[in-house]
Amino acid sequence: MAGDSSTAANASINASGAAIKARLTELGIELPQVAAPVAAYVPAARVGNQVWTSGQLPFVDGELPATGKVGAEVSAEDAYGYARTAVLNALAAVDSVVDLDRVTRVVKVVGYVASAGDFTGQPGVVNGASELVGEIFGEAGAHVRSAVGVAVLPLDAPVEVELIVEVSDAS
Repeated sequence: MAGDSSTAANASINASGAAIKARLTELGIELPQVAAPVAAYVPAARVGNQVWTSGQLPFVDGELPATGKVGAEVSAEDAYGYARTAVLNALAAVDSVVDLDRVTRVVKVVGYVASAGDFTGQPGVVNGASELVGEIFGEAGAHVRSAVGVAVLPLDAPVEVELIVEVSDAS
C-alpha cells in the first residue's frame, strides 16, 4: 500500500503544477546540465503553452554510457536505464526554457530504440522514460507515447527520448 500513498502524494504535489523540483529532490534525482546539441538545433523550444524537446540521448557528463543495438550489444534492461537517463536530459532541456515547476502536464513521450533485427521489446525499453515521468509528475505525468524501433540513432546511441509538456503562464 506504500505505493498507493506515494502515488496520491505525487498527484497532490503536481495538481497545482508546482513543486516538481522538490519532488526530484525527494526522489534523489539531480537534473543534469543540458546536453550540448550534436548538430544544428536547440535542445527545447516553447510554442504557446507547450515546450517541445529535441530528441535527447542518454548522455552522462557529455558521454554515452553505451553504444549499439538493443537486443545485440545492449541489453533491454540496460536500455531501460538509458531511457530514464535520456528523459532526465529532456527534462533538463525543458527546464532551460521554462522552470520545471511550471509544467502542468506531460503530454507526450516519444522513445526511439536502436534495435537488433529481431528485437521487439521497444515498449519495455521506453517504459524507463514513461515510468520515471510518472514517478516525478504523478497524475500530471500520464501521457501519450510512441515507442519506435529504428536501425540506428545518432552517435550509435541505443535510445533517444523526446518530450512535449504543457506549462502554465504563472511566473
